[in-house]
Amino acid sequence: MLHFWENLHFGTVDYLALPATVLLLAALALAFDFTNGIHDAANSIATVVSTRVLSPWAAVVWAAFFNFVAFAVFHLRVASTMGKGLIEPSIVDNTV
Repeated sequence: MLHFWENLHFGTVDYLALPATVLLLAALALAFDFTNGIHDAANSIATVVSTRVLSPWAAVVWAAFFNFVAFAVFHLRVASTMGKGLIEPSIVDNTV
């Protein structure tokens, strides 16, 4: 049997020593990302399925494949471009 809780310590962070609120917030963030991803996936294939260009199964396979390819090819280039000064942080405020 795997001893998951004994091997949970990765690097310098002892995850078992974190407060329960941090663990709860991390779980909540993962749940939000999961549900947000479900809605994004549905929105990305809705047009091709409703116009009968692709079957629902084929549309899901294409979406999964190209989402993985985009991650594998572009990595974090969009985020790093935004962080390199493309957007001036001083003009962004709470009203934007």
